[in-house]
Amino acid sequence: MMRIALAGLAVLAAVAGIASPRAGAGTSTRSLVGTVGPEDTIVLSSNGHRVSALKAGAYTITVRDKASDHDFHLTGPGVNKTTSVGGTGTVIWHVTLRKGTYKFICDPHATFMKGSFTVT
Repeated sequence: MMRIALAGLAVLAAVAGIASPRAGAGTSTRSLVGTVGPEDTIVLSSNGHRVSALKAGAYTITVRDKASDHDFHLTGPGVNKTTSVGGTGTVIWHVTLRKGTYKFICDPHATFMKGSFTVT
């Protein structure tokens, strides 16, 4: 009886993806948030913390453009995405980040509204 109960728990754990802490680790998409405005600020964050370094892979970036005089422009190896100046709102980008340096700027205010991060 005990063997049947343990076998049942092992099956449940495997189905739930908890049998191994690495289950599905290679296929998960990580989330980032890009915010520009309403003042002269531009930030890329993950879990509420500014991003300075990330691991290569698939990411979903939710960009919150909060001012019509700004845009959020992300460039780097294989990526060139931007919101529009004159528009506001939220957009979602699906990107694959590769090893290298990425920059994000507000094009009309590129001298002071900018940031960067590295991907390893």
